[in-house]
Amino acid sequence: MAIEIGISEQDRRAIVDGLSRLLADTYTLYLKTHNFHWNVTGPMFQTLHLMFETQYTELAQAVDLIAERIRALGSFAPGTYGDFARLSTINEPDGVPNAQEMIRQLMQDQEAVVRTARSMFKAVDEAGDEPTADLLTQRMQVHEKTAWMLRSLLEE
Repeated sequence: MAIEIGISEQDRRAIVDGLSRLLADTYTLYLKTHNFHWNVTGPMFQTLHLMFETQYTELAQAVDLIAERIRALGSFAPGTYGDFARLSTINEPDGVPNAQEMIRQLMQDQEAVVRTARSMFKAVDEAGDEPTADLLTQRMQVHEKTAWMLRSLLEE
């Protein structure tokens, strides 16, 4: 069935490609953050355990919003580990890093998600896709703030 929302099929495909990368980055970051929540140790255990839980809970909600936007644009959302591994810029950790390294990696990964979202704005603006622009802006605000908070833990 034809989709007539004022965005061409070609533009929708380009936007969906970007949203698929954003979904993959977000889901991979969700999984990594949840992993670190389970496995963090050391003197900052309680603080980081709770912080990581807050972060992965927010990411779990975000993946749903991103996937639903992909569906609203008429495409199927990627949803397998294989899809996410192929599309994501987020690296999986080697083993279980110490708490400081967990913080450093998550800070860098939050920044990577911001870059993925930011890379989509030209296509979204040219297509006049305000709902996706709004979603991207909201995601960037969350990830930039989270990166700042994580970065602050690494400063002395």
